[in-house]
Amino acid sequence: APPAMTAARFWRSRNGARVFGAATVLAAFALVEALIRAKVINGFIVPLPTQIALAIPRIVAEEHVLQRFWQTSLEVLWASALLVAVGIPLGLLLYRYRLVRLATESWVGALAAAPIVLMYPLFLVIFGRSTTTIVMIGFAAGLAPVVLKTLEGLAGTRHVLLRVGTSFRLTRAQQFWKILLPSALPTVFVGLRLGLIFAMINIVGVEFLINFGGLGQLINELAERYDLPGTYGAICFVVAASIVFFDVSARLERWLRPHA
Repeated sequence: APPAMTAARFWRSRNGARVFGAATVLAAFALVEALIRAKVINGFIVPLPTQIALAIPRIVAEEHVLQRFWQTSLEVLWASALLVAVGIPLGLLLYRYRLVRLATESWVGALAAAPIVLMYPLFLVIFGRSTTTIVMIGFAAGLAPVVLKTLEGLAGTRHVLLRVGTSFRLTRAQQFWKILLPSALPTVFVGLRLGLIFAMINIVGVEFLINFGGLGQLINELAERYDLPGTYGAICFVVAASIVFFDVSARLERWLRPHA
């Protein structure tokens, strides 16, 4: 009985979830490998997972992939910092002023659905063919969900908590830091993760389109050579970058909400 209880506790833990996730990914790769070898999936479109795995050391050695990984990660980091510095205050502004919210909330929602990446020629004119262009496109693409989720989290704060703050004669700043922000943090982090997804998609996409640095440029170069295993291997590094940033955001949320 005790070993069984220990195993059950492990599979309910975060480490157990990670082990299960890794096993699921490996099983999916094995299934794709079998389908390609059985010619159910066209091998000229999707390479064998084993070929992708063998290509990764090659692109690391020959394509300076770690340097490109670092460049893309820095661009995502700068875009994320802008999302926090601009998106959260804008969400607070919409929460504080009802007229501003009624006038602009639908426009912010429309921005979330806009194909920002197609505006890259305009960004090139404004910022030039540079890292700044890539960061600003990622920032513009991820801004709407951060603003909307910040507004949703603040508006969802229970009124009884605000009345308690008023009874203790808290100032507006004290109410924000002690009541509103802690209450809204889970929803704010949902918005930040959504913004991070949109930012990463657009950052890698613009790197691909303008052929300028980072993992997007690497994917472009390998695709033009029709190096399918290398192309999919480079995409794996994009996935790895997203995993790193999501893990960092989860750890930051646990640090800010230690009792959650």
